[in-house]
Amino acid sequence: MAYLKRGLAELIREEELRERLIECERQGRPLRVKAGFDPTAPDLHLGHTVLLRKMKDFQDLGHTAIFVIGDGTARIGDPSGRNVTRPPVSREEIARNAETYKQQVFKMLAPEKTEIRFNGEWLDKLDFEGLVRLCARYTVARLLERDDFAKRFREGTAISMHELLYPLAQAYDSVALGCDVELGGTDQKFNLLMGREIQKDFGQPPQIVATTPLLVGLDGVHKMSKSLGNYVGITEPAEVIFAKLMSIRDELMLNYYEMLTALTLSEIDLLRQRLAAGDLHPMDAKMELARRIVAEFHSRAEAERAAEEFTRVVRRGQAPSELETAPLPDGVRQAGGIRLDKLLARLGLADSVSDAVRKIKAGAVEINGRKVTALVVADPPGELVVQVGRRWKRVAL
Repeated sequence: MAYLKRGLAELIREEELRERLIECERQGRPLRVKAGFDPTAPDLHLGHTVLLRKMKDFQDLGHTAIFVIGDGTARIGDPSGRNVTRPPVSREEIARNAETYKQQVFKMLAPEKTEIRFNGEWLDKLDFEGLVRLCARYTVARLLERDDFAKRFREGTAISMHELLYPLAQAYDSVALGCDVELGGTDQKFNLLMGREIQKDFGQPPQIVATTPLLVGLDGVHKMSKSLGNYVGITEPAEVIFAKLMSIRDELMLNYYEMLTALTLSEIDLLRQRLAAGDLHPMDAKMELARRIVAEFHSRAEAERAAEEFTRVVRRGQAPSELETAPLPDGVRQAGGIRLDKLLARLGLADSVSDAVRKIKAGAVEINGRKVTALVVADPPGELVVQVGRRWKRVAL
């Protein structure tokens, strides 16, 4: 129980999980532990892995993880935590994204103990009568108790009828799969509890609900999300994952250790004490965090290479070891040399020529390792290595 409770925000109800574990031991069957993921964007990110890690904890004790790809619910759009209706996603986009999920989930879960299911399998079979019967099992008043619905209702913000169906559809997943436990983020609590109610209506034992905290994204404010751009994708190159993790605020670091690594709470407490005492520099602790996470999704060797690259490029200000060479764009060479503002704009190192001028005047541009503040640079033989902040380009002349 202590192992399964680690890292959970809430467990509803603990005594029921204890009883279910004993019952399953007696029956010689594993628990069926479900978590759902709507494929509204390609690729899984570290926010998803918080749930996957907890699913793996159940697997480590011999239980079955059910990874539900919400190809059916994605067409509705999860309204959790939103103050506006989510725009619809096409079937084609859902299918493409679902394929990436299937390929990535086994980076964390054991294939032999995992079921991958698509909820369109049973939701698409619900005819109009079946949908009406499902809706009859829950009241509008209960639905409007949900925080985000209640807030939108008070503010007069539109709530579309199809959004009210989402919690019901997710709850029906639990019925179709005969779930013992459902995992979800704290923002999913209402939907998970609805699953308990609907299962009882269908004559099934109600599932135990286990919620995990939401992983704050790289911006340090919002939940990690691809739509907000504050995410770390688990299939991104090792160097990219490492650099993104090094950008998080120091105060988030221990939270990331707790939610994204296998360190025990006592080990994390020791880290906290060493940081507070000044025995461990935050940069060193963050680099070890990045190494651990990169090693999990790539390898320890790639994690070490990413650390070396980060040290060389960011901490020492040297160019990346693998830097693509681009041809000199047309229209940037003139009498006396190369027009730097136009070059930056053409290479995508500045949003526009005027933005490039601002960067040059601010001293944010280096050419071949030297800071440049002139708009025109001499036309040297060979190549230019152009740096703007932490972005680099090599240009063949």
